[in-house]
Amino acid sequence: MSDATPPPQGDPSDTAHQPNWGSAYPPPAAGGYPPPPGYPTQGYQQPGYYPYGGLPPKHHSATTAMVLGIVAIGGGMMCGLPLFVAPFAWITGSRAIRDIDASNGTQSGRGEAMAGKVLGIIGTVLLVLALAVVVLLVVLSFTVDGFWDDDSGYYESTLAPLVVSASAPSPVAGLV
Repeated sequence: MSDATPPPQGDPSDTAHQPNWGSAYPPPAAGGYPPPPGYPTQGYQQPGYYPYGGLPPKHHSATTAMVLGIVAIGGGMMCGLPLFVAPFAWITGSRAIRDIDASNGTQSGRGEAMAGKVLGIIGTVLLVLALAVVVLLVVLSFTVDGFWDDDSGYYESTLAPLVVSASAPSPVAGLV
């Protein structure tokens, strides 16, 4: 018999009895896994690459363009006056997109800048349409006599049969 006592069955340090199925892939070389073919080797860092999952900083005008676009559209639906910031959202968004594309990946925020540009375009179109309506109303008010008058007789002729005249006897008056 042997004098050595076997370790308990639940001990995780006992690896002699556990099967080692290994890995389906070969172990890495001494320096780690080699890069895939066609990729640069160590010592070369691609532009715009930020290790450990970090993102490049946002362009300073990307968020500004998006906020201006949201204010132009959202505020323009309520009041109309904020539509005047829509061209600024369009210009700011266009400049931010141009700068982000020229930065070769060192700046982010292209989506926000694009949203600001698109909202700025929509707001500018709405602004032009609103200004065209205002100009049309001003021109019509100076050229057409009685443009703002309500004496056309339309309401009187349309509502006359529905209104009971004061001279007609009321059908309820005889019942009281």
